[in-house]
Amino acid sequence: MLKGIHPILNPDLLRAIARMGHGDDIVIADANFPSSTMGPEVIRADGVSATDMAEAVLTHFPLDTFVPETAWRMEVVGDPKAVPEVCAEFQEIVSRRAGDFRIAALERFAFYERARTAAYIVATTEFRLYGNLILKKGVVHPYEVYRG
Repeated sequence: MLKGIHPILNPDLLRAIARMGHGDDIVIADANFPSSTMGPEVIRADGVSATDMAEAVLTHFPLDTFVPETAWRMEVVGDPKAVPEVCAEFQEIVSRRAGDFRIAALERFAFYERARTAAYIVATTEFRLYGNLILKKGVVHPYEVYRG
């Protein structure tokens, strides 16, 4: 247990987000996502929803401000304009934690292709369909670094 660290950020996940650099992606995956066959290292977060994980990760993780898109969700198959409740919650969390970023929608297989190039996949037990989110890490500015 550490002071000031969200309690669902386990040691493996803390190590992962600390090792990631500017421009690296992390996938927060729901229970149906094929995490183990995507390629990147999988970090288990059993018993945790994807929205709770997004909230926790974004307490320590800046989003990239140097690119037009920095967060992605999966489109609903057959209804690309639909925004599932879980995705609306992702948008609310991103807006509150990271600022004025819009989560872009990717077609299912385009989402899978992007996930294959991620640094890590966090496998949650989110049971709501389309509860998948990719976040691109930004720069930690000097004024954000602990100085003791």
